[in-house]
Amino acid sequence: MQLFSIPPLNLRARPRTALVASADSSFRQRLAHQLAGLRWQVREAESGAQAWSQAETAAPDAVIVDSWLPDLDMREFLSEFKQRFPEVDLVTAAGDMAAESPRGPYRQELLYALRGAQETDTAAWNVPPAFQAPAPAPEPAQSQTALPVETPGTISVSPIHPLPGTGKTISIQSGRPPQTVEPNSVERLPELIGNAACMIEISRRVRLVAPRTTPVLIEGPTGSGKEIVAEALHRLSTRSRKPFVAINCAAIPEALLEAELFGHTRGAFTGAVQGRVGRIEAADGGTLFLDEIGEMPLSLQAKLLRFVECGELQRVGDNEPVRVDVRIIAATHRPLAEHAQTGSFRSDLYYRLAVFLIRTPSLAEHAQDLPLLVEHFLERLGRDIPVKRLDSGALGKLASHNWPGNVRELEHVLERGAILAGDNPVLTAREIDFGLLVN
Repeated sequence: MQLFSIPPLNLRARPRTALVASADSSFRQRLAHQLAGLRWQVREAESGAQAWSQAETAAPDAVIVDSWLPDLDMREFLSEFKQRFPEVDLVTAAGDMAAESPRGPYRQELLYALRGAQETDTAAWNVPPAFQAPAPAPEPAQSQTALPVETPGTISVSPIHPLPGTGKTISIQSGRPPQTVEPNSVERLPELIGNAACMIEISRRVRLVAPRTTPVLIEGPTGSGKEIVAEALHRLSTRSRKPFVAINCAAIPEALLEAELFGHTRGAFTGAVQGRVGRIEAADGGTLFLDEIGEMPLSLQAKLLRFVECGELQRVGDNEPVRVDVRIIAATHRPLAEHAQTGSFRSDLYYRLAVFLIRTPSLAEHAQDLPLLVEHFLERLGRDIPVKRLDSGALGKLASHNWPGNVRELEHVLERGAILAGDNPVLTAREIDFGLLVN
């Protein structure tokens, strides 16, 4: 009797490997668990650059990329990744939607694991123990816009604006209703921590203007993150592979600022033993960030205006102009429009720099984002020391502060508290020292 033949098992020389790229550690863990159940070996990457590096070292069979990457433009990353690794099955996740590469030999398994990871996301996004609140007692149904009833100084977990891939967030009540935006209307940029309406608006404006060469003026109080916005504009622009050169116009003496910006030739002034390329020329093809532009002397503003108008600069001590292609982003904590009216800042330069205006808010204007910011800074401090958490007393002390130094002050207060706490994993109110930053 002739028996039917059974096809031999396809024993691979190596197990199937999937690379999960996401800045959200909980998403990576959920997806890794789902893939492990399907007998995949899983590697993880926190950023696009890390994913690219791992793929270069040992190309995986499949890559699953979250809906945004903290360091690279998503569309550009996907396009170049497909060209560089055409044999890799590439899947992108965006909320409940998934788009797979045309090849897709593992399409069904990958989408099954992806949906499973998304369906198991039932907890608030990365809520640290210090911010977790006990489950509230059942209450009568109410509108989604109603605010939870709280006692002063307590922390609440409530939906404000969904974070990418999660749909949930945390908020702190600061005595006034938090501003909200329509869910899924705008996806905030990863470097801009906060879900208040003013922070979402910054993300919207950055996405609109980043692909253009339009000059941008960023106005906001000291310590509110103006340079972070400038870096986001550069990252999302077509110039992202070219230099991002920053110069603080208030930190360099007036006598040296011109040579620092425009460069100089050998012997142009006392001490110039050799020629030097200026910051503007060093940013050729990329982005020049002029921080504290309001502190620039009027005499130098005229020379900068000449460059902005024609794209040519002249090194100190040189007679030949040099053409340079840069995108200019300026920032200031001063009301430049008022200074332009009074003559303390050149009005013609102001109108050329302020073609597109972005305003960064003070921390007091988005105090509901305090828990997210605290979590972010504690995690960053945890790269060098064990991650700290806050008790209720420390949280109450932070929530009652007016933050004259804004986000930068918060970062310094938490770093100082982590040092004062020593080996204690919990920061108490005693370690929350505002020091000389308090007005």
